[in-house]
Amino acid sequence: VASLIPRFHDVTDGSIQLDGTDIRDMPQEYLRSHLAYVQQKAWLFSGTIRENLRYSRRDATDEELMHAADVAQAGDFIRSLPDGLNAFVAQGGANFSGGQKQRVSIARALVKRPELYIFDDSFSALDFKTAAALRKALAAETKDAAVLIIAQRVSSIRHADQIVVLHEGQMAGIGTHEELMETCRVYQEIYESQTKEAEA
Repeated sequence: VASLIPRFHDVTDGSIQLDGTDIRDMPQEYLRSHLAYVQQKAWLFSGTIRENLRYSRRDATDEELMHAADVAQAGDFIRSLPDGLNAFVAQGGANFSGGQKQRVSIARALVKRPELYIFDDSFSALDFKTAAALRKALAAETKDAAVLIIAQRVSSIRHADQIVVLHEGQMAGIGTHEELMETCRVYQEIYESQTKEAEA
């Protein structure tokens, strides 16, 4: 679903619109300049952390980079590295953990300051405490943008303005967390199973 918006694939039926315009009628460069897409499998480029964070906005200051890193819960880990922002990043980020890569990728998206953020299951490698802190900081940071979160954890999306529940490729429900808890059996089952896991 997420890859349809940057047009990695095109819809075969219906349309996707951004500000009322079919995205197929926009130049790809224009479309992609207005959004930031963070994939589940975070990918970093060889170079430094600074170069990775500046990938989408070359003129970003170090203060802006560290602010984005702090929001993404990556600031402390970057400061703990001997070289900080100048720390070396291996191709693909092979010298960092999955959670570290995800946080740097999220910080890179925040540096861009787009109109639309797409987080494609990009909190999956984070522990619950870090993910909760990240969601709280993100809410304040992205209040002037649209945010699309694709997640398997209910805790990642329960405060969303609108939740779309997908089941076997079909829409099983749409609404707020409270509405879906009353009307959508699939959502109820997901919530109940995750609540039991958290309690176990």
